[in-house]
Amino acid sequence: MMRQYELVERVKRYNPAANEALLNRAYVYAMRAHGTQKRASGDPFFAHPLEVAAILTDLRLDDATIVAAVLHDTVEDTAATLDEIRELFSPEIGALVDGLTKLKRLDLVSKRAAQGENFRKLLLAVAADVRVLLVKLADRLHNMRTLHHMRADKRERIAQETLDIYAPLAGRMGMQELREELEDLALRNLKPEIYATIDQRLTDLSAKSERLVESIEHDLTAKLAAQGIKAVVTGRQKRPYSISAKMERKSVAFEQLSDIFGFRVVVETLADCYGALGVVHTSWPMVPGRYKDYISTPKQNDYRSIHTTVIGPKSQRVELQIRTAAMDEIAEYGIAAHAHYKESGGKDDIGGGHPRLATE
Repeated sequence: MMRQYELVERVKRYNPAANEALLNRAYVYAMRAHGTQKRASGDPFFAHPLEVAAILTDLRLDDATIVAAVLHDTVEDTAATLDEIRELFSPEIGALVDGLTKLKRLDLVSKRAAQGENFRKLLLAVAADVRVLLVKLADRLHNMRTLHHMRADKRERIAQETLDIYAPLAGRMGMQELREELEDLALRNLKPEIYATIDQRLTDLSAKSERLVESIEHDLTAKLAAQGIKAVVTGRQKRPYSISAKMERKSVAFEQLSDIFGFRVVVETLADCYGALGVVHTSWPMVPGRYKDYISTPKQNDYRSIHTTVIGPKSQRVELQIRTAAMDEIAEYGIAAHAHYKESGGKDDIGGGHPRLATE
């Protein structure tokens, strides 16, 4: 379980001016409030809000959000009251905890037909402050990471609810890394045999393709440098849920998939994005119909990137995403990254404002 000083250290790594006294006070208050409560795993219940807070420190969120994460179950599950939290911490933190308590009480029955309605319920519940939703998503992520301690029927219900509601919600908010982990965890609990098979095949393929991936990374970096474009090129495999969904959607076997590897090209400026695209298309044949410019026409969650697919070495289809470092952070962390850039005063070729939370 994370210790008191470790919580403070995690926050101060990205926010040296963090309010240590506030963080320490929240830790002690929640620890005392939860007392001897246990989770299904047998671990102290207090370990859960700490893990939720840790997830949010990885997103570099503000002190109030971290404190709300530490306190998020106190009103619902202990003798703590909102009035007490408002008085001991702040009205702002009290409002966040209140929003989380209301959200927990929503009737979120997982039915695909009702997904849109549930999604709107979530948005309406947190319309006053999107940070409530960020804490809720982190809460769901930690619960999914520890789902194996639950009985089978509860695991299935929670995993399906995650796939129907929370993973799409994370995607709408532009939080792709979180969405992908939620999807993978849901698949692992709903279809463990399929997950295990795909995961093993991806592991085997990674070992076989390591040199090819490294070769593409090196060659493309050199080609870009020759044109005066500094870039970081990284290859990655698609994840089990993404592979499973594509196999089901196209009715194909794993061996028939031709675009399991993707490459991310992170450059310095907006102009470099289009310069890099030119280098890619002069180096390898482009696959028709696979070019999308989300920089000139961003997605509703403010995702910006250029997508293209080419026929690379060994006639392998290679998907590429080209963007700036700021766009990359928005792509991975969504609205949380917007909050970080706003607070730090950072500027880059992001464009636009906060992501729009589309409800349709």
